[in-house]
Amino acid sequence: MTPEQITLVQTTWKQVAPNAEQVAQLFYGRLFDSAPEVRRMFPADMAEQRTKLMQMLGVAVAGLTRLDEIVPAVEALGVRHIDYGAVGEHYDAVGAALLWTLRQGLGEGFTPEVEEAWAETYQTLAAVMQQAATTAAPTAV
Repeated sequence: MTPEQITLVQTTWKQVAPNAEQVAQLFYGRLFDSAPEVRRMFPADMAEQRTKLMQMLGVAVAGLTRLDEIVPAVEALGVRHIDYGAVGEHYDAVGAALLWTLRQGLGEGFTPEVEEAWAETYQTLAAVMQQAATTAAPTAV
């Protein structure tokens, strides 16, 4: 990721983060519509999960300038996803739902540059998670 991409992600995150509950609801609504098979991986009451999502995204976005410091936590998250039954296609669905959600939240501010920066961010973090999951359980991902 370039410094410019990191700045774009961090700046746009500040624009959507104040609406955390609505953003998380949009995200999970889109994810479950586009990949209904993942719904079983989540609790019936999603309130706590929505909070966790936004907290995790906030930590990841804040840590983009210090990736080496957040990699262990991202790896641990990837390993935990083995138990949930996450596979490679699920990461694609999550990435698509995230970009769609950001597009809704940012409107005209979701420029091609912003989209590319967020896509790169997600791909970077998802790759770390998937590699950790593969290392922990080679047939899981």
